[in-house]
Amino acid sequence: MTTNRRHFLVSSAASAAALASPALMRSAYAADTIKVGALYSQTGGLSIVEKMLANGVRMAVAEINAAGGVMGRQVEVVLEDGASDPKTFNEKASKLITRDRIETVFGCHTSASRKAVLPVFERRNAMLFYQTHYEGFECSKNVVYSGAVANQQLANYVPWIVEKLGKKKFFIVGSNYVYPREMSKVSKKLIEQSGAKWVADEYLELGHSEWASVVRKIKESGADVVLSHVVGDSLVAFYREYKNQGMSQAAVPICATVISEIEIAAMGGEYAAGSYTSVPYFMSIDTPANKSFIERYRKFVNDPKAVTYHSLEAAYFQVFLWKQAVEAGKATTADAIRANIGGQSYDAPGGKVRIDPESLHAWVTPRIGQWQADGQSKVVDASPQPVRPLPYFAYGETDANLICKRNGAAPVKA
Repeated sequence: MTTNRRHFLVSSAASAAALASPALMRSAYAADTIKVGALYSQTGGLSIVEKMLANGVRMAVAEINAAGGVMGRQVEVVLEDGASDPKTFNEKASKLITRDRIETVFGCHTSASRKAVLPVFERRNAMLFYQTHYEGFECSKNVVYSGAVANQQLANYVPWIVEKLGKKKFFIVGSNYVYPREMSKVSKKLIEQSGAKWVADEYLELGHSEWASVVRKIKESGADVVLSHVVGDSLVAFYREYKNQGMSQAAVPICATVISEIEIAAMGGEYAAGSYTSVPYFMSIDTPANKSFIERYRKFVNDPKAVTYHSLEAAYFQVFLWKQAVEAGKATTADAIRANIGGQSYDAPGGKVRIDPESLHAWVTPRIGQWQADGQSKVVDASPQPVRPLPYFAYGETDANLICKRNGAAPVKA
């Protein structure tokens, strides 16, 4: 690197830090810090949720720094705004990696934003830690996936609905994009394998709020359960319309894969009371570790009523897994992290998690919660131990026949 080139990079990084915040400007010259990126929407339609994820990363880094840092060095978070737009996510990922020379970024929330930045991380050999549960069908040596995949949400859920709730006729609803569509594909196979049937499926555009006709179709279908892969703001409108049309969660419950404490708080607990969700983490998990996590998070964001939820927990614990991998390899490079992240485990607020050495996805504990009128859940079923992630579960991936491996995904037939 020439002197002029080095001068340009340092100047650019300092300028970007100054634009980001005065705190970053002050620390931009702290040469001994380790910089990591946090790439989440601070503006736009996804900003409410993604600001929480950024807070989870910042809180973990603050706790790590208070305990002495990573290899004795303090960690500095460079926060960038994806603006709820995949194109902006791509641009900001390039900025973090090429201009700020950051080797690890925690970020993205939707599959659309993750797909938008993936070529940047693979081309530049940097690492992305992605915390949100997703549809699978992806395997990259440049991504650590710490959220659940389909087999960790559905493989226990659908049989439980059939056996424990006695439901035999499923009506599937979802938002019209990749995650709900792929989750429905897995759901239909599991429903049929469980001896039940799906009577119909309906998908509305992301953000759609007019659910009256779909709820009428559910009422007329004879379905005795609704399996929901609806996401985002549409959830609130859907659950309210369901209740407004007189549908009973006791008679025809909504069993969802997406809804969390955030959406319940937004719609009011009475609209979701009696419905179910399958995710690895609930705020109601009654352990000292989780209670401490909730208390620390509320103090960190200065909000005594703040809620926690599954992706926030994953955004938090994945920073500690990164720390362990860096210290094991004594380096912050992508190659060192990749060589040492597999097999790393951590006692997260929701229980032990571990990164699979083959797929770089997380082993997590599937749980089913029933929502109560107070907006919290009652955990009614939980796996006795963490379950291995199988990103290609829909295409026949099993423990004995792994498709997602260390050197990439084997060819699969759709």
